[in-house]
Amino acid sequence: MKTRHSGQHTRDYYGVFHSGFAAVLLNVCMALCAVAETTDGVLRIETEVFVGSQKEPVAHSLTLFANGVAWDFLAHPDEIALHDPARERVVLIDPERNVKTEITTLRLERLSVSLASWARKADDRLVRWAGGPDFGNDIQETNETIELSGPRARYLVAFEQAPSAESAGAYRRFADTALLVRALVHPGGLPPFPRLAINRRVATAGGIPSEVTLEVDPKVAMLLGRPDVMRSVHKIHPRLLESDYKRIKNAETRIGVAKSVDLAEFATPPESSETNTDPAEKVAPSETASYKKAITADSSRGSSHSDEANDLDE
Repeated sequence: MKTRHSGQHTRDYYGVFHSGFAAVLLNVCMALCAVAETTDGVLRIETEVFVGSQKEPVAHSLTLFANGVAWDFLAHPDEIALHDPARERVVLIDPERNVKTEITTLRLERLSVSLASWARKADDRLVRWAGGPDFGNDIQETNETIELSGPRARYLVAFEQAPSAESAGAYRRFADTALLVRALVHPGGLPPFPRLAINRRVATAGGIPSEVTLEVDPKVAMLLGRPDVMRSVHKIHPRLLESDYKRIKNAETRIGVAKSVDLAEFATPPESSETNTDPAEKVAPSETASYKKAITADSSRGSSHSDEANDLDE
C-alpha cells in the first residue's frame, strides 16, 4: 500500500478498527462486515476513528457488501480494497497511481502461522502475549460488550446484533482478512491475534462491532510516541444507497484498467512519505526488525510473489 504524509495514519487505522479493534483500530479500524440481508446480501458500514478525547475523526472509511464481495473505500489518501472470498483473494487498488495488487488467501494463512511463531518468542511481553493462542482467561463478556486485557493494553468492544448469523460470520471473515492484509503490508505493528480472538467471540454472539476502543499504558504510549486511547465508531446500515452502487461500479471499472504490480511495488511509499505503522500499535524497533524477518521468512515459502520479501524490508 502507498503511504503519504498527509494520510499517515489512515490506512492502518482502517485495518485496526474494521478488524474488531478496525484497521489498523481501523483493515484495522482500522479494518475494521457482512451479508446483512439474505435477499440481496448487502450491508453498509461507515467507520470513523478518533484519538483520545478528540471530537473530530482522524480517519474515515466506507465498506460496502454486495454480490458476495466487500468493497472497502479509504479516504485521504484514497485506496480501495476488494475482498473476494469466493476467489480467495484480496485486491488492493491505488486510484491515483492506477495500480493494483492481489494477495491470495493462502499467503495470508501462511503469514498467520509465521507471525504466531515469531510473536510467541518475542522479548517484548506485550508482543509475546499478543501471539496467543489462548486469550480465554483475559476475556470478559456481557450481552453487548467484550473486554480483552493484556499487559499494558486493553480492548473494549461494544457490538450489536447482526441481521442474521450469516452476516455475523461474513463480517468476521472480512475483518480477519483485513487484519492479516495489514500485517503483511505494514509489518511492525502489534500482532493481530488479540483482535482475531475478539472477532471470533463477537461472531459467536451473533454480533457486529459498533464501537471499539484500545487503551495502552500512558507511559508506554509516551515512550513510543503513540496515542494512549483510540476509538472507532461503526455505523451499520442493512441497505446500500444509490450512490454506493455507483461507487462500486466505478471501482469495478478502476480494477479493470489498473496496472497489475507486485505487492512490494504497490506498497513502496513516495520518497517524501513517512512510515505508516499505526501509532496505537507500534512495538519497539528491535521487535519491528524481527517482525519483518518473520514476514520475509513467510514470503519466501511458496509465495507467488517471490521477489516481494526483500522489498518489504526496505
